[in-house]
Amino acid sequence: MWTDALLSVGVGIGLAAAAGLRVFLPLLVLGIAARLDWIPLAGGFEWVSSPAAIAALACATVLEIAAYYVPWIDNLLDLIAGPLAVAAGVFGTAAVITDLPPAVQWTTAIVAGGGTTAAIKGVMSIARLKSTAFTGGLANPVLSTLEWAGALATSLLAVVLPALAIAVVAFFVVAALRVTKRRALRRSLPRE
Repeated sequence: MWTDALLSVGVGIGLAAAAGLRVFLPLLVLGIAARLDWIPLAGGFEWVSSPAAIAALACATVLEIAAYYVPWIDNLLDLIAGPLAVAAGVFGTAAVITDLPPAVQWTTAIVAGGGTTAAIKGVMSIARLKSTAFTGGLANPVLSTLEWAGALATSLLAVVLPALAIAVVAFFVVAALRVTKRRALRRSLPRE
């Protein structure tokens, strides 16, 4: 039982990490994987695998990916997508945690899922702002391609190999924390 619970948390955290890159793509992968009976969904989340939900998520995914290729709109989308990404990360995590009591399910979804999404989204928003500042937005399409490809790869990895997904997400979260710590340290040093 605990093994299944840990694996479901791994799937959730992997999907949450992917939501930090693209909001709708991980939910689309979740819906399709559940529709194909690759992963079970928690009670109340079965609708995600319905044909109507999958169609809506597919449309939202295509629109989101396309919008990130429009210069300057991509930066605006990062502002709007931040809270939506965290909500998607919490939702995706909660949807796959099937073997835990509801209080533990939602606490895990909020803390682990939401926290992972927020960390990834924060790092990527900073990367996009720097890309815009240093290249005038010319490198942003490359970043957008890397983001949606990363979201797809992470989502698929989470569904197929959740244990590996946990390791990959842990690596990226630790790397993001190190970058953040270094930036804070540089700011605190006196300038000559």
